[in-house]
Amino acid sequence: MTDSSTVSTLEVRKDNWGQTRLVNEALDVALAEHEVLLQVDRQALTANNISYAASGDALGYWGFFPTEQGWGRIPAMGWAQVIDSAHPEIAVGERVWGFFPLSTHLKIHAGKVSPARFHDISAHRAEYAPVYAQFDRAAANPIYEEAREDQDSLLRGLFMTSWLVEDFMEVNGAFGGQACLITSASSKTSIALGHCVRQRGKLSSIGITSAGKVAFCESLGCYDRVVTYEAIAGLDAAQPVVMVDMAGSAQVLSDAHHHFGVNMKYSCRVGATHYDEMGAVNGLPGATPEFFFAPGHIQTRSAELGSTELMMLLGGAYVGFRQYCDSWLQVQRTYGPDAVTEVYQAVLAGKTDPASGQIISMWDAGAA
Repeated sequence: MTDSSTVSTLEVRKDNWGQTRLVNEALDVALAEHEVLLQVDRQALTANNISYAASGDALGYWGFFPTEQGWGRIPAMGWAQVIDSAHPEIAVGERVWGFFPLSTHLKIHAGKVSPARFHDISAHRAEYAPVYAQFDRAAANPIYEEAREDQDSLLRGLFMTSWLVEDFMEVNGAFGGQACLITSASSKTSIALGHCVRQRGKLSSIGITSAGKVAFCESLGCYDRVVTYEAIAGLDAAQPVVMVDMAGSAQVLSDAHHHFGVNMKYSCRVGATHYDEMGAVNGLPGATPEFFFAPGHIQTRSAELGSTELMMLLGGAYVGFRQYCDSWLQVQRTYGPDAVTEVYQAVLAGKTDPASGQIISMWDAGAA
């Protein structure tokens, strides 16, 4: 049972993501100058969050919300309400979107305030890219629709990643590739990438998935072709390709690289839906696999295009993707710590329906 005087947070073991615990702490309502107290309403829980755990040390995700050694707080995108503010430019009642722990509350030290957003400038956030510490103000977002809040929680962040990956490949002439291999094709990040590739119209897209999800992936209309992991060896090895790996499976990565050899022109690692199959991937033929760091590309493109132009391009593309998702995405809502834990375990095990979008709230239904 959650109540307004307690902060309830779901944590996972950093070395065993299947081990969780619920931490209950007294809510500290005392605010220092420029501190803001946010009440987390609801968040999206997808395979993307498992990827944050997989990259927790390499990309610093564990550092966003520090806790006891050995435990981690997985970041999740969603919506919150300002319930108290000691900052003169941030009003109680404001609705904001950003990264939060799987929790009921978050206290931040607000700074870099503009009409569109503000940031958490707490000392422990200083070493991370600003995009991870920003909170967008709903009232200033030109594409905000209250009815699409759940959809935005599920799609907006992962679409940004996929759009940036596709844009990075476009800027680099697709590295000479003719087709884009996309693993974990049923994941929402992969679907977003397939959609972006299809919209650009320069590369063919090949979705790679498990046998049981082929029909779903084919029904989406965002892939030119869908094959199973076992069928990688049947693809045309003479065709130069780029690969965006959302699965994180060392075996799948190895199979693709050995099959295409020097025709693997670019190999990008983004996700870890197959986290239990991760392993060393050194010495593979073709392009060396590398992690894609979205904030770095944002900085590069902002310098080239201007941040306003970049955000307009990204926002316009996202609106189109959001409308595309109306035809297949089904939102499922879950309330309360126990139910959220069950959904987390299902997402971790890959047992959720790919057509569903899990929206979770640490609050019991009607309690927030």
